[in-house]
Amino acid sequence: MREPRIKVLPEEAEAIYHCMSRTVNGEWLFKDADKEMLRRLIWLLAEFCGLELLTYTVMSNHFHVLVRVLLKGPISDEELLRRYRLLHPPETGRNVMRHEILRAQLAADTPYAVEWRRRMRRLMGDVSPFMKLLKQRFSIWFNKTHGRFGTLWAERFKSVLIEPSFDVVATVAAYIELNSVRAGVVADPKDYRFCGYAEAVAGTKKARRGIAGVLGPGTWDKLHAEYRMVLFTNGSAISKKTGAIALEALQRVLRQRGKLPLPEILRCRVRYFTQGAVLGSQVFVAEHLARLGKHTPPRPLPALTDWGDLAVLRNIRRPRFA
Repeated sequence: MREPRIKVLPEEAEAIYHCMSRTVNGEWLFKDADKEMLRRLIWLLAEFCGLELLTYTVMSNHFHVLVRVLLKGPISDEELLRRYRLLHPPETGRNVMRHEILRAQLAADTPYAVEWRRRMRRLMGDVSPFMKLLKQRFSIWFNKTHGRFGTLWAERFKSVLIEPSFDVVATVAAYIELNSVRAGVVADPKDYRFCGYAEAVAGTKKARRGIAGVLGPGTWDKLHAEYRMVLFTNGSAISKKTGAIALEALQRVLRQRGKLPLPEILRCRVRYFTQGAVLGSQVFVAEHLARLGKHTPPRPLPALTDWGDLAVLRNIRRPRFA
């Protein structure tokens, strides 16, 4: 059953979202060429929709993105045309003619131009059109390339509103980057080419801008050193064995009401980061509960590690870690 979309911010507000989508039945469908296409589409459609992509990870059966929705403002016709060309490049005579006609319509402000502007602007500055376009476009390409048909994705994407503070955003970014470490593919995310951190290490300017969006302005050397501390202090350690901790060990800690270090918890799949609806301090979550007219208190994360003040809006049924 499709979950209703939760609106928790005024339209003009800036917000950060962690979004994730998984393949049907969780099947491991994506090879390197498929991951590369999905990686390109993530960047392309983030630019088209006017979102700031902070980081991402593409795995064999799912992907994560961390995006900032910028403050909404007027978008000029020239900017709309530029974004339109991203999805419909004028590489054929037909497209060249179509672009010229569209430009003339906009200049004359015809009824068609008014409706076209309205439709285009509805796609801007919102994670829902971004994820819908991304999944649709990739599904069409994937099915055509691999001679398959039918649905590719298991469900509507999951999204969590993230409090725009360093500690919260950096923790979620580390969780996303460390997907390949949790899966036992690599010991260091810089060696996994389908994530934002690896792109940044390789010298991609837009990926480095994404990390600056997590940490704040600074030179790449400074940001890189700081991000390594986030990844390997908050998230994992190179010297540790790759992959998630054993499920038996986690269950033993739960039975004994013990705690694990944060690095160990982030080597598990933490469902609060993908299904909690809102993630942040208790004050931040309480504000959004009030906007929704809810009188229930924020749900603190289980005391399995030192989460600090982290809480979520939506309670999650067991298992919460896997």
